[in-house]
Parts: sequence; C-alpha cells; structure tokens
Amino acid sequence: MKLDYTTLRFLVGVVMGIAALMAIYALASAPSRVASRLGMRGLKRQRALQDNAQWAQIEPLVRWLGVRVSGLIGEGLRSRIDHQIALAGDFLGLTPEEYVGLSILSGFGGLVAGALAGFLSGIGPLLIVIIGPLGAAMPYLTISGEAQRRLKQINRGLPYVIDLMALAMSAGQDFVGAVRQVVEKSSDPNDALVEEFTRILQELQLGRTRKQALIGFASRAPIESVQEFVSAVVQAEERGNPVADVLQIQASVSRLRRTVKAEEAAAKAGVAMVGPLFLLFFCIMLLVMAPMIMQLAKEAD
Repeated sequence: MKLDYTTLRFLVGVVMGIAALMAIYALASAPSRVASRLGMRGLKRQRALQDNAQWAQIEPLVRWLGVRVSGLIGEGLRSRIDHQIALAGDFLGLTPEEYVGLSILSGFGGLVAGALAGFLSGIGPLLIVIIGPLGAAMPYLTISGEAQRRLKQINRGLPYVIDLMALAMSAGQDFVGAVRQVVEKSSDPNDALVEEFTRILQELQLGRTRKQALIGFASRAPIESVQEFVSAVVQAEERGNPVADVLQIQASVSRLRRTVKAEEAAAKAGVAMVGPLFLLFFCIMLLVMAPMIMQLAKEAD
C-alpha cells in the first residue's frame, strides 16, 4: 500500500509531536537540583539583570529550564560547563544548568525563526535545519568568545598591574595592600583583571591562603603569563624571597614576551598580506589593460 504525500506529512507531524511531548515530560519529571547563586557569580547575575533588559526578561524562564534539566546533567558535563563559564568571567552569572536551559531556549527560538523564514521565503524546512542548530549553538559561541576576549584583556594588562604591585610593595605595602592598590587605582571596575584581583581580595578576607587564592586565579585564567606570575609569587612566599623583586622580574618578562608576540604577529601579517595584495594588483592591471585590449581588438576588426 502506498502512502500519499499528505498522509506522510501527517505521520511525520504525529511522530514529532509525540517526541516533543516525551521531551517535555522528561524535563518536567526530572529530579531538580537547586544551584547556589552566592559569591562572585551571584554578583554577576545581579549586575547583568540591572544592565541588560533583554536578559532580565528571559532570565526567569532560563532559571526554570535550568531547574528542570538539572537532574539530566552528569557531574562530568556539569564540571566542564562550569569551567567554561568561569573562563568567561561567570558570564551573566549563569550556572551550568541554566547554560543548558539557555541553549534549549535558544535552539527553540532558532527552530521558530527558521520555520518563519522558510515559510516567508518559500524555501521550506531547509532553513529550520540550518537555523535551529545555529540557535542552539549561540550560547556556546557567545561564552567562548567572551572567554577569549577576557583572556586577551588579562594578558595585555598584567605587566602594568605587576609593575604597580612591585612599586607598592617597594614603598612598604604588603601583598594584600598592593593588590588593593591595583583595584582602587583602576579606572574600569569591569576590567577582567580588576575583577580577578577583587576576587583575590575577597577570598583572602574570607580566610583562604594567598596560595589558594592565586591558584584559583590561575585556574580561571589559564594563560602562560598568569601561570608564571602565580608560580613566581607562590615560590617566593614558600622560600622567603622578597616578593617585590620577583614581581619586577615578572613584569620585565611579561613585557618582553608581549613584545616578541607582537613582532611575530607583525611578521605573520606581512606574509598574510601577500595574497590580498596580489589580487589587488591583478585587479588594477585588469582595469588598466582591459580598455587597451578592447580598443586594439576593435581596430584589428
């Protein structure tokens, strides 16, 4: 027995509806896990709600979805997502469960946008297949981009911060006072490096050791300059060496490394410009020679 096109579409719609109902049932019946919103992540949540009106509107729904999917996320996946959010500076104050909920909501929005675009353009379900997964991937792309921006900002500003700390300690300040000078002298409280040093101060005030606070900083900013800075300060503390002298050496090394990387980038940029310059030269020659060739061809006829 052959099925006509209308019957086939009806069966596909029924199957998709059943699948959607099963997914909704799984989300609704999953055991919940309430995540803590204290500390720096809670502060980031409050700032995001105050500064971003769009996020404030969808945050309750994302929070609800996060609670619903919390029982479906394994500890390994939760740990990896939490580390990714930490690299992005606790982006929007999201928890791992809310990150998954935001991806689900974004994917659903992508499906709806793809369906509308396909209907209006006449292309059909092709745009659903394209835009739906792209919508689901948007939170990952956004958070990954924020993490890269944040790490670049920390790497760029660390030599100046180390210099300021070295000057403060040479003037008689201790390590905590030097860190406080960095925070107080900053003109941008939202700078990634200032936020990290503010967090170090808070952790020290809560009773954590200097080594623990610095290792936490290195885990949230896993770049070479930060790793060397943390390692040098921790070793100086353990061996009893003057931290101010170590910081001055670290500042010099950081500036030298940044200069070398800038020279390497400039050299690579010169090589990368060869191709575009060749194409530009070819286009110019084509514009100059084409009228001459056409004129000669007319005279030959």
